[in-house]
Amino acid sequence: MAAGGLAGLLPAQTQLEYALLDADTPQEKENLVYQYLKKMDSRERDLTVPELGGDLEWLNTEGPISLHKDLCGKVVVLDFFTYCCINCLHLLPDLHALEHQYSDKDGLIIVGVHSAKFPNEKVLDNIKSAVLRYNIVHPVVNDADATLWHELEVSCWPTLVILGPRGNMLFSLVGEGHREKLFLFTSITLKFYKERGQIKDKNIGIKLYRDSLPPSPLLFPGKVTVDSSGERLVIADTGHHRILVTQKNGQILHTIGGPNSGRRDGGFSEAAFNSPQGIAIRNNVIYVADTENHLIRKIDLELEVVTTVAGIGIQGVDKEGGAKAEEQPISSPWDAVFGNSISGTQEDDVLWIAMAGTHQVWALMLEDGKLPKGSDLKKGVCLRFAGSGNEENRNNAYPHKAGFAQPSGLCLASEEPWNCLFVADSESSTVRTISLKDGAVKHLVGGERDPLNLFAFGDVDGAGINAKLQHPLGVTWDKKRKLLYVADSYNHKIKVVDPKMKNCATLAGTGEASNIIGSSFTQSTFNEPGGLCVEENGHLMYVADTNNHQIKVLDLDTKILSMLPILNPEVCDVPDNLPVQKDKIRNLPKLPKSAPNIQLPSLTVAPGQTIQFLLKLTLPPDSKLNEEAPNSWFITAEDNTWLLQGQCLSGEIKDVSCQTIIPFQLPRSCLSAEAILAVRACLYYCSKGSSACMMKGISFSQPLQIGSTNQSSLTQVELIHTFVTN
Repeated sequence: MAAGGLAGLLPAQTQLEYALLDADTPQEKENLVYQYLKKMDSRERDLTVPELGGDLEWLNTEGPISLHKDLCGKVVVLDFFTYCCINCLHLLPDLHALEHQYSDKDGLIIVGVHSAKFPNEKVLDNIKSAVLRYNIVHPVVNDADATLWHELEVSCWPTLVILGPRGNMLFSLVGEGHREKLFLFTSITLKFYKERGQIKDKNIGIKLYRDSLPPSPLLFPGKVTVDSSGERLVIADTGHHRILVTQKNGQILHTIGGPNSGRRDGGFSEAAFNSPQGIAIRNNVIYVADTENHLIRKIDLELEVVTTVAGIGIQGVDKEGGAKAEEQPISSPWDAVFGNSISGTQEDDVLWIAMAGTHQVWALMLEDGKLPKGSDLKKGVCLRFAGSGNEENRNNAYPHKAGFAQPSGLCLASEEPWNCLFVADSESSTVRTISLKDGAVKHLVGGERDPLNLFAFGDVDGAGINAKLQHPLGVTWDKKRKLLYVADSYNHKIKVVDPKMKNCATLAGTGEASNIIGSSFTQSTFNEPGGLCVEENGHLMYVADTNNHQIKVLDLDTKILSMLPILNPEVCDVPDNLPVQKDKIRNLPKLPKSAPNIQLPSLTVAPGQTIQFLLKLTLPPDSKLNEEAPNSWFITAEDNTWLLQGQCLSGEIKDVSCQTIIPFQLPRSCLSAEAILAVRACLYYCSKGSSACMMKGISFSQPLQIGSTNQSSLTQVELIHTFVTN
């Protein structure tokens, strides 16, 4: 087992990283890593990764893989990820580059360990779609219960763990932005073990899921929009890295870019995009959020040419902006919508951008103008409008002090009394508003009040904070009805919100991820819809039904749903709709291996007696419980299951400021005079200075001496523990 998990690496790797900061030449750095490996290799017995369970589901392989058998003799990079996480997506280009440089014949294997945040992400078919969508070509295991995550005590997404050829842990890299270290550590590890003859030249049974799929016109369309006339649609055919312009009957007018990813300006046939998402059309000009190129592109339909108007093609870390757009680095733009500055003389003189990568909303000035609570700006400037850059669900009267969590959808309601942007804030599972008068950021529906709690998700119709969403990716405004529609992506539904009353209700979808066109909206189904739009006359809504590879058409007057045919399409690799497996029944939580086990004094009790356990847990200073995460207590009795018949074996922990009372009544007929009862607790909490969420556990072992004489009817036992900062 992994003694101490990743914490066992920390002292030695911290020393190495400090030494690398002082190293001047590549040779010095390589020598430092080489000496580190000598030291770590001798500790293999203490730092061995446990085997993955044989019942786990695998993708991109011919069958299950054993870490200690199949991957013996390989250097392995474990990528702990969840497919909703923008930071995990930012890491994929580094992994693509690494596996391009070193193959399994060189001794390197990358294994994605999918450890879900949202319930929807535990379903294998949804992970299959993500593997296709993000072109992941290495093995991926669905660790739905986060077993290996807990065994190694991983604390956040993404985390990389580099293993030696005997399953021995050598390095860990937490978060994104470690490309240089990843390549340095991996290359020297391969060299180190090749010199020792421990790298084996054997093939792993790779079988790419994408190779068995039939063609179809669209591949994971992320967004769709309609022009002001209602006669032309623009579709981000994200998986084919192209933009389609069609008539409203689906007849293709223009195909721009694709089918392969790239970064090129020029004519429609030579231009290239990389997983484009948001699109905005005005007259004959389309702006595109070219997400994985970290660019904003401009399509001129009259000249039939594509140009770059913002970004430098490299993921930016700047959270302020203010440079000329073509010199301003940006990060994973996910949606775009036209709007007006507060002092401009022209309509649509601002392009608002959902900058998912930095958790902000930015503005690209299409003309000279001024933003709320801002100074005069020149045409061509690109800068942050709202959001501090911290991943939070924080509302504030000052836009720069507000916090978003991967904003992925935008729409504009310019009329009074709204005059605001609506934001689908995916990782906080909320819809928020940004006032275009003063920049104030406010809550509309979903989530909860704690700005650090990014686990307040669900599928509940209701008002304001009582409504619950799950990772919404799109919003659109119905000018005719004064209603907002939301692509509640991980609930596979379209929701409707009355912003005046803050009421949120299901409009379409059953909640099942499938592809049924029913006789009504509520009998029809979707699969992770990512974007949507409404005609100006309010008649038709178009939905990018992403994992079904379709555009759905909802007639808002007749309530009839249909599919948009793509007429005269080019043949591309696109999967048909995939079967969906139901989520597994959730088991009781598994505590981390480091969870303390507190032995309590033996307690003398009698058959039928009630024990009242008083659980009082204290978090580290400056920590906050994630109240919507699955914080729970549960009771086990491994060798005495007769104790558990008819008992309440688990419950929620909603507040650690007061004790949780856990009742337990002994059976009136006891099968043994001695027994051991275990009371365990599992908590998720965040440091107030960080958005990282940690899971901690504690176990109390209570020996029981069961006598025949009557004891008092109620016995109380205090269970007290204080968690400490790692």
